Amino acid sequence: MRTLIKGMIAGAAGTSALNATTYLDMAIRARGGSSTPQDTVERLAEGLHVDLGEEETAENRKEALGTLLGYGTGLGAAVCYATLTRRRASWPVGVLTLTALATIGSNVPMVALGVTDPREWSVSSWVADIVPHVVYGTAAYIAYEQLR
Repeated sequence: MRTLIKGMIAGAAGTSALNATTYLDMAIRARGGSSTPQDTVERLAEGLHVDLGEEETAENRKEALGTLLGYGTGLGAAVCYATLTRRRASWPVGVLTLTALATIGSNVPMVALGVTDPREWSVSSWVADIVPHVVYGTAAYIAYEQLR
């Protein structure tokens, strides 16, 4: 149970860092947010035959559920890491592992659902995806190691 709680705390720290990095990037480059979380929710709802409601209601639910998917991914990646690591991992290994878990957890479902195709991403899109995930991995690793 302690491992689960430590993983959740580390995941919350990493997710906060990822979100702050993403919003800072949006502010600096004056870019809009990605629609992929909402598009993912829409595809999931269609596949599960779940009615999200009419126009504004559906849009609000997609936005909220898309955000919650992100939090779930961040918490889940760190809980997986905490469960898999019995001994202290070195800084590079821990950060890269957490970064990979979060990146896979967020991107693989979107690719599988046909929401996005990384082969078509521009360099700036790759940077906008990778940098926040590395920040996530770093923050989650530091938080987890401090809780050990």
